[in-house]
Formats: sequence, structure tokens, C-alpha cells
Amino acid sequence: MSLEAEEKLTASKEDIEEAEKFKTQANECFKKQDFNTAIELYTKAIEKNPYLAVYYANRSFAYLKTECFGYALSDASKAIELDKTYVKGFYRRATANMSLGKWKEALKDYEYVTKVRPTDKDAKLKYNECNKIVKKIAFEKAISVEDNKKNIADTINLEAMSIENDYIGPELENGKVTVNFMLGLMDLYKNQGKLHRKYAYKILLDIKSYFMKQPSLIDVSIGDNDKFTVCGDVHGQFYDLMNIFELNGLPSETNPYLFNGDFVDRGSFSVECIFTLFGFKLLYPNHFFMSRGNHESATMNQMYGFDGEVKSKYTAQMAELFTEVYNWLPLAHCLNKRVIVMHGGLFSRDDVTLEEIRKIDRNRQPPEEGPMCELLWSDPQPQNGRAPSKRGVGCQFGPDVTNQFLELNKLDYVIRSHEVKNDGYEVAHNGKCITVFSAPNYCDTMGNKGAFITLNGKDMIPNYTTYEAVPHPNVKPMAYANTLLSLMC
Repeated sequence: MSLEAEEKLTASKEDIEEAEKFKTQANECFKKQDFNTAIELYTKAIEKNPYLAVYYANRSFAYLKTECFGYALSDASKAIELDKTYVKGFYRRATANMSLGKWKEALKDYEYVTKVRPTDKDAKLKYNECNKIVKKIAFEKAISVEDNKKNIADTINLEAMSIENDYIGPELENGKVTVNFMLGLMDLYKNQGKLHRKYAYKILLDIKSYFMKQPSLIDVSIGDNDKFTVCGDVHGQFYDLMNIFELNGLPSETNPYLFNGDFVDRGSFSVECIFTLFGFKLLYPNHFFMSRGNHESATMNQMYGFDGEVKSKYTAQMAELFTEVYNWLPLAHCLNKRVIVMHGGLFSRDDVTLEEIRKIDRNRQPPEEGPMCELLWSDPQPQNGRAPSKRGVGCQFGPDVTNQFLELNKLDYVIRSHEVKNDGYEVAHNGKCITVFSAPNYCDTMGNKGAFITLNGKDMIPNYTTYEAVPHPNVKPMAYANTLLSLMC
């Protein structure tokens, strides 16, 4: 008998009963979509009785719901280690790997499930869907060798696109975005209309040309008496984006904004969000700023809905063009040489400088490690030091890491996004690391508030405005997401 098996036999009856109580409470919280409390309770169950696979599998599922894919993967693997016949553990691990874009690993687990449960229709469906994706990726990789120099933007022929007589939406004036165009575009979208493909393509081509000329780190100057607004993730929640403008005023040369990544995915009005934001960027290039988020990437877009939404509302060609555009989005902004803003967070190295960020070669899909990856994926943690990321990508960094980075680069504090917060924002690391998240009631389930930050150039003190979600048309989040995600067990 192994040592672990012997230890398992020594678990007291009281601990076993206590663990079951915690699991029951956790399950209730999970049903109410209070996933963070569920995680805490599953953890208590594990502390009382760390030998039951179901506790780890359940916590893995809760971690999946909170996008802690790295932790979810670890828990699922632990469940399998404890019980190699526990099918749900393989399901969870497959889902975690899939969420991290590790399709081959996910396919192995689905394949195992179909072998041990040959009559399980759900398992067979997931295996087939995952297998399709693996084959599709392999095919695309094969042909990409031939098309390596192919540039989608160069294949777009705007002249060949005619405007139909029955089109009633806004029109570019001499090929340019104007205030009237933007007002018309927002009204069109509020009424669930669609921008003509010719204008949509023109905006994408123009915005790509603009971003290609920008460095990876943008310096932003704010006058002493000028207001500046920083928004976090909006994730395709167009009607909440409109509410931000209602509360804080439309973007203009006297009302500048920075949107800090994750404009798309999950919410099913991502096309409306991104064309509104790109339109304002073209209208006010020196007073409207956009940072790349981890969801401005091909893998995330294929999984979480944006790719499917663009193909549904426009074409597969446009979806590819978006990928090209996103590769050129700046990675960070420095406000008045005092505040750095990036989507994710800080680094696994202590010596990263603003100059290094400025020179990052960003025209690519996010790598799995290094400064570019960490700018998009990292998260703060309350304790000092660093830890592996709960997401499985990037790193977690403590207050000492933040202080050292700020001192090295002579900065006051960091603003980042990337994480749902109940109040829409969170101040951590003794006020030196601020999270802002602008998608209220994220995915129509989380019940969180949204927030944005306003500051002025003189003192750069952050002020927080919070707000609730507003109604939207009856199109559910993830409506265009990968089929496998909607099948998640």
C-alpha cells in the first residue's frame, strides 16, 4: 500500500463529514454563480479531506468560470492523479487545455472519455468538435508556409464594393470619419443596424495604416487642467459602452479616452464595439487611445466569439483582416511620464524599462512568455514576489515587484484591467496598482459593476465612477463562440 493510500485511511470521520458540508455549501454558491465563494469553500473541503477527486474537479470547474485556466488545469490533473478512472476529471482537464488553446492536449482527454464511455453522446460530440479544430489548425499551418507573405489588407478592393440604394446607414465623407458619421454609426448600432461593408473595410485599412506607424509604448500628454478617462475591458457589451459615453461624455479633443484592451469577445455586440472605438480613434487620433488586450488575438477570437461574429455579420476575409489590425495595436501607454497603463500587468524580470517596452516587436500573435505576453496576461497578487499565473499564461506579481518597476522607471503607479472586480475597480499594492474593468454584469452573469477612471494632468489622482449594466437586445453573450465552449460541462 502506498504512503498516500495509508494517509487516506487516517482521515478522521469528523474531517470527512466537515469536508462534505463545505462541498455542499460550495455547490450551492456555484449554482448561484458566486464562483469565488465556491472556490473558497471547495478549498476548505480539500483542506479537510485532500484525497477526494471530486473536490478538485469541482474547484477546477469554478476556476474555469473565473478564467483561472492555469489553476483549473492543475486541479483537474490532481483529480485524475487521485482517481485515474474519474471521467469528470478528464472532462475538466480537456476544457482547461482548450481554454488555453492547447487543442491537442484537450483532444487526448476527450479521446480517453470516448473510449471508456463509448455510448456517451456528449463525449463523442466534444471529441469530434475538438478533432475538427486540431485538423483545421494543422491544415492552416500547412498552407501558411506558402502564404507567409500574404497580406489581407493588400487584397481588399474597395473600388469594387458598391453602396446599395437601400443602404440607410452613415457614410464616410470623402473617405473620412466625421463627427456626423460617428453619431450616425452609434444610432445605427443602437437600432441593431449594420455598417456597410465598404465603410467597415475602409475603417480597418485606415486604422491599420495608422497603428503601423506607432511605437509599442505610446506617450500621452495631459494638460494640468485637462480631464483624461481610462476604461477597462468592454468585451463586446456595446450598450454598456454607450452608457459610459452617456455618463462621461462622448470622446472629443477636450474629452480624451484610453480604452485598455479586450474590446471584443464574450459579449455578442463586439463588431459594434470595435467599429465605434476604431471610428473614434480615426476621428481623434491624438485624443483617443487603444491598448491591445489578451483577447485581441486569433486564438481567443476563435474561441470566445469575435471570429464567429465577424463571419456572421461580414466575411471570413474581414475576420482575418481584424487579426492583422490587432497585431499592430500598441501594448501600453505612459501618461504624463507618471502613470503606465497596460492590459495585463508586470513582468517576470526586474529590469524591464519603458524603453524596452517601446521597442517590442508586436506585429505578431502574443507569445507564450516574455514582456509582450506579460503585458497582456499578468495579474497582481497580494503577497510579495512572483508566482505562476492562475491563468496558465503570464505571471503573478506582488507589491515589491510593482514598487521596483515604478522606481526603476520613475513612475507613480500602474493602471491595468483584465480582471472582473465586483465594484468595477480595485486598488492594490498600497495604491500603486489599480485595476479597472468596464463591462458590468460581465457575460450577463457576474453581477459586477463597471467602472472608469478619470484624472487630470496636474495631480494625476485617480477618481472612480461606477455604474450598473443597462439592458441590451436579447442576444446572449457567447452567441458566436466556438461550439465546444457552449458544450462545456
